[in-house]
Amino acid sequence: MNLHGKTIIITGAGRGIGQAIAEGLAARGANLALIDLRAEDLVASQALCVAKGVTVRLYPANVAKEDQVVEAMTRIGADFGRLDGLVNNAGIVRDGLLVKAKDNAVIDRLALSQWSAVIDVNLTGVFLCAREAAARMIEYGNGGVIVNISSISKAGNAGQTNYSAAKAGVSAMTVVWAKELGRYGIRVGAVAPGFTRTEILASMRPEMLEKLTAPVPLKRLGQPQEIADAVRFIFENDFYSGRCLELDGGLRL
Repeated sequence: MNLHGKTIIITGAGRGIGQAIAEGLAARGANLALIDLRAEDLVASQALCVAKGVTVRLYPANVAKEDQVVEAMTRIGADFGRLDGLVNNAGIVRDGLLVKAKDNAVIDRLALSQWSAVIDVNLTGVFLCAREAAARMIEYGNGGVIVNISSISKAGNAGQTNYSAAKAGVSAMTVVWAKELGRYGIRVGAVAPGFTRTEILASMRPEMLEKLTAPVPLKRLGQPQEIADAVRFIFENDFYSGRCLELDGGLRL
């Protein structure tokens, strides 16, 4: 896909990896519809992308809420008149052990609210946005690309029952949708980042970061721009579909 003049939606675009993806696609000439829960974060991303000479519109919304997703997608269609791509990047973490015990006495359990919050955003949100975007791509008749952001945690990471389940589901849905939507000229791919230098990780104490990166063969965190480059590759390579690109510095969980 030649990205110049195309319209691409990015969820979770207000900061971190989402913001880097927005900048990267804007640099290739794509017009952007940016979705995030926090409107104030979207403003900063918009400024960075508009500086590259493209059109950028903002749509504050909760991707876990069906009515808000439908409304945002409808507005995007009215504003741009086309839809060529979607990056499903929005996600949250609510980590915790399934069961925590001391001296054979259970002292804590992973709360249902923690489970539901992550599944709602990281899995249901991806489903809702992809469903609505795919429907519109089919109606426009121009094909398109959907890129889902999974995670190395899809392999199963201790303390992340909810997050691992959601990201494994995202990877699986990528394959399903590639098989279902290919007939309409819609490609679907995924990127599974390893530990990446976002605001959360960057705020860690040096000794904690050292412990985190020790098992990584490349001995460092990934950079948001490197994830953005992988997303751009999927958009621009017209034979890439139904696969998850693992970008983890060689780490295996």
